[in-house]
Amino acid sequence: MAVRKLKPVTPGQRHKIIGTFEEITSSTPEKSLLRPLKKTGGRNNQGKMTMRYRGGGHKRRYRLIDFLRDREGAAVVKTIEYDPNRTARIALIEYGDGEKRYIVAPMGLKVGQTIESGRGVAPELGNTLYLGEIPLGTLVHNIELYPGRGACMARSAGSYAQVLAREGKYVIIKLPSGETRMVLTECKATVGTVSNSDHALEKSGKAGRSRWLGRRPRNRGVVMNPVDHPMGGGEGRASGGHPRSRKGIPAKGYKTRKPNKVSDKFIIERRKK
Repeated sequence: MAVRKLKPVTPGQRHKIIGTFEEITSSTPEKSLLRPLKKTGGRNNQGKMTMRYRGGGHKRRYRLIDFLRDREGAAVVKTIEYDPNRTARIALIEYGDGEKRYIVAPMGLKVGQTIESGRGVAPELGNTLYLGEIPLGTLVHNIELYPGRGACMARSAGSYAQVLAREGKYVIIKLPSGETRMVLTECKATVGTVSNSDHALEKSGKAGRSRWLGRRPRNRGVVMNPVDHPMGGGEGRASGGHPRSRKGIPAKGYKTRKPNKVSDKFIIERRKK
């Protein structure tokens, strides 16, 4: 996995940095695992815009991803594919009876490799185990927060968490944000780091690529009127005052997490700023 910088033959390519897609082995997705994906354009069921700066973009189809990994046994990796709905690559795996599923591909996964899920499985790349069975110091991704609900942490490109310690029925893990917290040993996680770690190095190069992704131009608060934004108004080019959202919530350093939240007791150390 790498990135390539294009020659500045056009203004749009002058600063463009994109992935090489060298790990992709198939450009045709598995039809049985595709679903239609409806776009809302930021509107609710009454047609009212509830989220600004969304709309347009290329038409996509959703790939059903197996975040549960609830089927135990071995499966063979058939292809590594691009997924337009996420930053990571996905892998098509096939079980002995012919059932196929998509999973988030870990870095270094190869076509033809066998991966397993369940109890007593070796802690090798791509295998899904219960956190209580994973050796300390192992890098993991696709972590469950509640048993049986499916992976919800460390799923984006290049993400990983580390298993630090075990205390009774809990495992202490360090998350990508730097937060250290306790998770039940009955929760599952997949060994390895999420693929496409170079995604953070990519640069669009032009505004049009944002439009392809369904992102419309965003207005700055300081250029609005006072009726539209707390940072708007003023004579000349005003600085806008303290940075804050349209609803008046401070943007830098203000804690929005609810105090005395039930899950606070599971967090050992807060995320790093």
